[in-house]
Amino acid sequence: MRVSRLMLVTLRDDPAEAEIPSHKLLLRAGYIRRVGSGIYAYLPLLWRVLQKISAIVREELNASGALETLLPQLQPAELWQRSGRWAGYTAGEGIMFHLEDRQGRELGLGPTHEEVITALAADLLRSYRQLPVNIYQIQTKFRDEIRPRFGLMRGREFIMKDGYSFHADEASLRETYAAMDHAYRRIFSRCGLRAVAVEADSGAIGGSASQEFMVTADAGEDLILSSPDGRYAANQERAVSLAPEAVPLPGGVRAAGEGEALSTPAHTSIEDLCAAHNLDPTQLVKVLLLLARFEDGLQQPVLVCLRGDQQLNEVKLANALTARCAAEHGVLLEIAPLTAEAAAKEGLGSIPFGFMGPHLADALLAGARSWQPRFLRLADATATALPAFVCGANAPDSHRLGAAWGSALCPAPESLDLRAAQPGDRCLHDASQRLVASRGIEVGHIFQLGRKYSEALEATFTNEAGVDEALWMGCYGIGVSRLAQAAVEQHHDANGICWPTPIAPFEVIVVIANGADPIQTALAERIYAELQAAGIDALLDDRSERAGVKFKDADLLGIPWRVVVGRGAAEQQLELVQRAGGSKQELPAAALLEALLPRLEAERNGLPTAG
Repeated sequence: MRVSRLMLVTLRDDPAEAEIPSHKLLLRAGYIRRVGSGIYAYLPLLWRVLQKISAIVREELNASGALETLLPQLQPAELWQRSGRWAGYTAGEGIMFHLEDRQGRELGLGPTHEEVITALAADLLRSYRQLPVNIYQIQTKFRDEIRPRFGLMRGREFIMKDGYSFHADEASLRETYAAMDHAYRRIFSRCGLRAVAVEADSGAIGGSASQEFMVTADAGEDLILSSPDGRYAANQERAVSLAPEAVPLPGGVRAAGEGEALSTPAHTSIEDLCAAHNLDPTQLVKVLLLLARFEDGLQQPVLVCLRGDQQLNEVKLANALTARCAAEHGVLLEIAPLTAEAAAKEGLGSIPFGFMGPHLADALLAGARSWQPRFLRLADATATALPAFVCGANAPDSHRLGAAWGSALCPAPESLDLRAAQPGDRCLHDASQRLVASRGIEVGHIFQLGRKYSEALEATFTNEAGVDEALWMGCYGIGVSRLAQAAVEQHHDANGICWPTPIAPFEVIVVIANGADPIQTALAERIYAELQAAGIDALLDDRSERAGVKFKDADLLGIPWRVVVGRGAAEQQLELVQRAGGSKQELPAAALLEALLPRLEAERNGLPTAG
């Protein structure tokens, strides 16, 4: 390939729309162009990268026994309604693009394909003799992101590999899950990425267990919490830990039901309350009021108690609400703070915001126009573990000192893990280890789905005893286009991209320093032909630009190796430059392949090479 035919346009300045290094570099180097909000064209250079990533994915999955297929992107709403996810993906999270056809039938553009593949399995897999089955596809997906950003990291259209497995029992599912875990680690390693596997929340996909693969990068959207000994790592949405020990209340304060009155004029924040009364946040129980909205129209006020120094994990709360209400009321569509303004619109005006205690009475909800007239009460275990605490008195400018759980005035709510684990927390597996934080970009996610979809869509098989039962399922995804940008985020410097060789658009770029010099041009053409004949993916910069422009573009593009044909051409001398690190070597043209091929072969196999 010749640069003059590549439709290459590079930019010297960072585009205003780009916020993180990888997004800036992909735009500047001519790999992508924005077509609309969250919609990008993959230009020829990036398409080559995506093809190489896809080839690695295919090689590893095919070697594991998985079969490639291609499923429709346009999916009938009826399948999603049967699984119970249509409302959540359209009215709830609202991430599915959906439409009606000429006959008024509802359809969705697939963000994922559990429903489609399960419906096919119901039709095709009838006997245990056909199991297990593991199939995958690589195709474009669609998500109506509220705020598309970071280029290919969070777009509305993206390339994804998604796979699905079907099994006769849970043991078989676990075997395939482990095989996919191994295959994913191989894929990311071969792509030149430093990736870490972490425990993760299953989210809207569902299932009993899941694991994310994170590419570590400062610009990552996800917070990873891990132990220094390497035995624990989890996305913060899922992470668990031991909270700091609570500071006991002063010795003279006794646990006594609702506690003693404490005047707290205008002390509506924990900081103000602690400063005014010499308290520690661990001695307080704070109350959060939220409103949960469900698919059937239920609007449920939720009262959550947390220890004063802890923060709510909204994912854990959503899971708790789903477990308690979804079977009767459908998908959880939204959790929002219950504000004074919302209460006033509901015809309620006496909720003591800023001074609420866990004993806030259900009677305050009497007369609500559309809300349930009672609170669903939940508490984090750090709050329920306090033998005595300070809390709001449910009256303006007043708190209670020495309140305790279990009395008629302060009944103990249901105790759960609702807190967000934090860096510095002690680890559950070893209290001497403390969680450390890092940022990560999710590039893969694997799930043990169990029977969630097969039961909903009646995908059954006949077991060895001749009895029909629901299939066991697994789900396995890799963000192919996101992985490409994650590689740039992890491999770049001040001059541009430094692609890992296995996924670089080209392995070598041949630069003619002076295109007007026939000797340089002739030698460059010969070297270019020899590289191609040796099976090396080569690019020839044959443009009539100044040498400095070509060198800057070569660094920006990030091709792993650069061969410079310059003033030494008359003596058959070349310069070989390694992009990562910038090492340079002068050598005869006849020695180029001997010097370059072993290094390229090692890099193709994921091994480091010295300059």
